[in-house]
Amino acid sequence: YLPSSVRGASKETTKVFNKVSECFEKSRKLEARVSSDEDLKLSDTLRYYLRDTSAAKDLLYRRTRALADYENANKDLDKARAKNRNVQQEVAVAEQAQQRACEKYEHLSDLAKSELTDFKKRRVGAFRKNLVELAELEIKHAKALNQLYRNCIAQLKEDGRGGKAQAQ
Repeated sequence: YLPSSVRGASKETTKVFNKVSECFEKSRKLEARVSSDEDLKLSDTLRYYLRDTSAAKDLLYRRTRALADYENANKDLDKARAKNRNVQQEVAVAEQAQQRACEKYEHLSDLAKSELTDFKKRRVGAFRKNLVELAELEIKHAKALNQLYRNCIAQLKEDGRGGKAQAQ
């Protein structure tokens, strides 16, 4: 469909409109590719962050579970001491369970501390790397789009000179 203003236009004007239309169609396709590439790059970044965050969350959950076990072992030890003042064997078993729970909790706390520090460094590094890659990708696409527009302008100028030469 052509608007009424174009229907009555000269052959040269119609050629120009067709060239410009082709240029914009190529531009639209290139912009769609740019959008798709940016979406992929950003979703990769967020997917990586999601996996790392999930691993950190799991570690913190295990640490919290170990703390609850340690608190329960402390309660059991207190009950064993209060209930069985004469039975040292039950108290010794409860003390060993409490000691194991304490060691597990401390081990997971140290592990969590180092993992969270590493997570922060990895996260910053990954975001920086992906943002640099995204910027490079955008520069590449901008150069391609710039070249497309330059080619279109050059072609329009060439067609304009050709039309003037034919008119003379």
